[in-house]
Amino acid sequence: MDFAIDPDITDFAASIDSLLGKSDMPSVLRAWAAGDTAPGETVWGRVAETGAAALLIDEDAGGAGATAVEAVVALEVLGRHAVPGPVVETVMVAPRIAAALGSDVAVDLASGALASVAAPRVSPFAPDPAVAKYLWVADDDEVFTGTAGEIRRSVDRARTVTVPSKGGNLAAANTVDLINHGALGTAAQLLGLGKAMLEMSVDYAKQRKQYGKFIGEYQGLKHQLADVAIALEMAQPLLWAGALAIAENPDVPASAVRDVSAARVAVADAAYLSARTALQVHGAIGYTLEHDLGLWLTKTRALQTAWGTQSFHRGRVLKSLEAAR
Repeated sequence: MDFAIDPDITDFAASIDSLLGKSDMPSVLRAWAAGDTAPGETVWGRVAETGAAALLIDEDAGGAGATAVEAVVALEVLGRHAVPGPVVETVMVAPRIAAALGSDVAVDLASGALASVAAPRVSPFAPDPAVAKYLWVADDDEVFTGTAGEIRRSVDRARTVTVPSKGGNLAAANTVDLINHGALGTAAQLLGLGKAMLEMSVDYAKQRKQYGKFIGEYQGLKHQLADVAIALEMAQPLLWAGALAIAENPDVPASAVRDVSAARVAVADAAYLSARTALQVHGAIGYTLEHDLGLWLTKTRALQTAWGTQSFHRGRVLKSLEAAR
């Protein structure tokens, strides 16, 4: 039996990768951090034109009618290029809310509108509300309009967050389902970030010399980079398993809790290891504002607690295993 991703999906991801590779993302991220979100919104518009924003939107509303499998493949690419904005909320969470709100919102999202979402008990911070057309709060299996509170800058300078207050009740929506989608999408982003930082580290190790040798020739450094590669490679199938769990049981979100949270834990740990190792390989220069690596490091750190902390997701895995005994 072949468990590989369908070639059509990988080709789609490659097209997004090619587009973003030509977009000078470090400059886009620095502009976003400085308060100029226009270049980033332009990039997002181009991404939306590929259909990435509409993957989970029904075909009747102009979407692709795809599953979480296609979505996580696309989100991994968006993570690799550190695309700013409420990416996971727009691609993964908002379509589930739009299904409850009606076709007008779904059509808007499929056309590239950005949405930001907070879930107070798990993920209380809504990212980048200033660029989001929709701001929602999901709590107690209900979705409410959100009103942005104080805007705070995240550890990722190209990311702001707010704790929105609840407004009017809009519709019923399964909170577990929304958390599953948010957590899985964040895991996909983190996997892309982790792979990008590993690639940066390997490239730097081939260029930087110390004591007359390229630092990549030292055995200790090879072992560190190999550990990162193994961690990322082992986390990848867990991400796909989480996506399959959602895709195969869309109406029973509780059945996907274990697989989604297991993926979130494994990927977040692997991405964090990649970030730590990248900083060790580059030295302090990697954390400076002038070096591109710092943009990926801080985004990885910011996403470690998005849509649930590691302890929250480990707790969900444990509860699922105990319930199955």
